[in-house]
Amino acid sequence: MEVWPGKPYPLGATYDGTGTNFAIFSSVAQGVELCLIDDDLNEERIALEEVDAFVWHCYIPGIRPGQRYGYRISGPYDPENGHRCDPSKILLDPYAKAIDGQVENHQANFSYDFHQPQNRHEQDSLGHTMLSVVINPYFDWGHDRPPAHEYHESIIYEAHLKGMTMTHPDIPEELRGTYMGMAHPAMVSYLKELGITALELMPVHQFVNDTSLIDKGLSNYWGYNTIGFFAPQNTYAAAGTRGEQVDEFKSMVKAYHEANIEIILDVVYNHTAEGNHMGPTLSFRGIDNASYYRLVPEDKASYFDTTGTGNSLNMRSPHSLQLIMDSLRYWILDMHVDGFRFDLASTLARELHAVDKLSSFFDIIQQDPVISQVKLIAEPWDIGENGYNVGEFPPLWTEWNGKYRDTIRDFWRGEPSTLSEFASRISGSSDLYEHSGRRPFASINFVTAHDGFTMRDLVTYNEKHNEANGENSMDGESHNRSWNSGVEGPTSETSIRELRIQQIKNFLTTLLVSQGVPMISHGDEIGRTQGGNNNTYAQDNEIAWMDWDLDDEALRILDFARAIIHFRRAHPTLRRRRFFLGSAFHGGTSERGDILWLRHDGEQMQDDDWDTWFARSVMLWLNGSGIQEPGMRGEKIVDDDLLIVFNASEEDLTFTVPQSQLVQPWQLSFSTAELFGSATSLKPGDTFDVPQRSVQIFVRSLAPEAQADIARVAAKTSALPFSSTTVAESVSDSQTFPQ
Repeated sequence: MEVWPGKPYPLGATYDGTGTNFAIFSSVAQGVELCLIDDDLNEERIALEEVDAFVWHCYIPGIRPGQRYGYRISGPYDPENGHRCDPSKILLDPYAKAIDGQVENHQANFSYDFHQPQNRHEQDSLGHTMLSVVINPYFDWGHDRPPAHEYHESIIYEAHLKGMTMTHPDIPEELRGTYMGMAHPAMVSYLKELGITALELMPVHQFVNDTSLIDKGLSNYWGYNTIGFFAPQNTYAAAGTRGEQVDEFKSMVKAYHEANIEIILDVVYNHTAEGNHMGPTLSFRGIDNASYYRLVPEDKASYFDTTGTGNSLNMRSPHSLQLIMDSLRYWILDMHVDGFRFDLASTLARELHAVDKLSSFFDIIQQDPVISQVKLIAEPWDIGENGYNVGEFPPLWTEWNGKYRDTIRDFWRGEPSTLSEFASRISGSSDLYEHSGRRPFASINFVTAHDGFTMRDLVTYNEKHNEANGENSMDGESHNRSWNSGVEGPTSETSIRELRIQQIKNFLTTLLVSQGVPMISHGDEIGRTQGGNNNTYAQDNEIAWMDWDLDDEALRILDFARAIIHFRRAHPTLRRRRFFLGSAFHGGTSERGDILWLRHDGEQMQDDDWDTWFARSVMLWLNGSGIQEPGMRGEKIVDDDLLIVFNASEEDLTFTVPQSQLVQPWQLSFSTAELFGSATSLKPGDTFDVPQRSVQIFVRSLAPEAQADIARVAAKTSALPFSSTTVAESVSDSQTFPQ
């Protein structure tokens, strides 16, 4: 076979239409062999002679897409000094764009003897592990353009690609659980009609099925066990795994972009699937262990682990940083994704043992002209020391707001002394984000996520029920801030079933009227249950999949979810780009009076009212003409006035409409105690009853002359979808509290 020198950049296998360039980094290798593998597992080894700055490379004419390959690295096997080269193991290319096959729980994949771990084991792993694949980088994107929704306009839907599609009756069976199933018109139209703007997919980077789960007859369903940071998961491909998964993924992205929905990927750069010192040798470990992984300084045979998975990527290594940056740019530029949610992002911030927000990782993200322009969402914690960092990430980043989740759960289960923090959380958590120059949309608000109870289970179970995981229910979070509504688990008692539906609507409403970016966990909009399992990471079955056989209760929740999502999209008051001009705490207001917190009697909340330990209700008045924010076209934006009443107590309460000089009545738009609001119309000074554990939303439209201005300007400017509130400069901005 003719072999040319090739180039050291780009890393990976790069097909140019004539042949393929291969390049791999290893600073410890004494020899590198490129291994070409045919369909019968016959192997042709090619010694790489060209080395530039520790990058070993060659170019081979005639090597085309679909070619399987791997590497064998000769070098020191010296675990005590952090080196684990082992040429008996055929290794994945860290830059492989596609991967074929699966990893077997086989002795051949381990560099030590199962029976005598202190002894080295050198059985060839070919035939028992994954192989890299050369791909065709060319794809007809047509007129694909990213939707580019601004953060404050976003509504994120977190979903598992397989779980969403496995039981959907309108998706052909052969496409279920695949990229093409997710791209099916039935799924795209469902999410579009729901009103979401961004689909956040749980891990689709190539991951490994944990050997410990294989032994139990289970599998890694969630996918937080990455081995290929450039390769789409091959088990989600419908047509094949020799590069077909790449085209299918791109087709999925293209379909959602056509529907004006962004694709955000949940990415796991904090660790890899090779685990701790007892893990298999699949790729990074055998290529350059000390460069890619953080080792314990006093014991380099062991791995520094802040992820709970056995290892942590070495963020002090320029080669690890390059790997992550190259991967992110690849998914943006080649795969057209619109953003990333970074799993256990505190680990990425660690330079030494502490979480350093000015670490190299954040520095290079900040200056990168490609990565810095997409959505960047941090899971702001890990399990290491000082690992909980909600509100502490730098500008440019948004965060999963764990404090929002905890506070909203506590409020609706009736915990005392939560009212003040509840007000802070639903008004944008300025206490967490304003000090760093960030805005309300830095807060990714969520009540549930993949990790934990579903919203249905949150109101159905006091305790987790994880027996199916085979760990005696010792796994998963034990402090869930849940309330079973009076009975543990399913019940036929109508009053409890109705209360649970009402609580789900309370959570959805609170989430959608809060400042920040709402994130809905897949299935919460139909009341999906996991039977009380709050850790379905290993449940690739009906326990975790979406059940699309919707009963009357599910349809009621879905109707409400669609309505409250579109209500948010119609009201810019609920999705401000800046914090309220007044304090978000203790009823403070600004000169413009953009927000008021009110008592039952319609009077403004005072310090004593917030400090009352048993207070579980409050009324929130949002001034639609107090937004003071320019629109995308530079025009002023105003909105209807909103009066939102929260009653988390166990009693029906009577409220008084606050005084105002405006004559327009308040119209009840939503009540979580009903499907939608009734025709109730209220004037200042009127009283009204709010049922226990419910939310009511009243809308007061602007004066007729302002409404005319809205219609006139909207006709000129082609206002954004779902926004009837683009208003010209001529609209009066004089409305301030109190009126």
